[in-house]
Order: sequence, then C-alpha cells, then structure tokens
Amino acid sequence: MSEPHVTLDPRGLDPVQRKLQGPLEDQLTSALQAATERIRISYAGEPVEQVCQRLLDETRSGLHPDIAAGFQPDMDEFCRVAVAIVRGEIS
Repeated sequence: MSEPHVTLDPRGLDPVQRKLQGPLEDQLTSALQAATERIRISYAGEPVEQVCQRLLDETRSGLHPDIAAGFQPDMDEFCRVAVAIVRGEIS
C-alpha cells in the first residue's frame, strides 16, 4: 500500500474550504501519515476496529482543533488503512 492520502470532495466543501482545499488536504494528509507511522510502529496485535478508531483519534489530535472538529473522513477508507497496518502492508 502506498502512503495514505486525504482527498476532499469539492462538492461537500463550502466556498472558503474550496479556496483552501489544497492546503487543507496537505494538512490532513500529513496528520494521517504521522498517525499511521506512530500506530504502525507501536502495533501490538490489536483488532482492526481498534486500530481504525486509534487512527482517527491520532489523526485528529495532529490537527488544529477547528479543523479536527470538522474532519469527517470516509471511515471505510480509514479502516482500509487500518487493515494495511494490521497486515504489515505499510512500511
């Protein structure tokens, strides 16, 4: 699996968010990648559901509180990253 990346659907963004879409995607992606790396390193056999929730929590903790509050990721995609962590597919 390649490094996780956040892409925002412009249809779900307000005008201000659309204007800042690139920098916002960069910040979200950076937080997700940092969380993925931390979880990958410390993974100790937890179930996928727990890894998925931890991935969400740690990603949000790496964001400005206002951005974290509005961040509603596609949980299927987040869990796909969690599965890759569990399977050791992310190095």
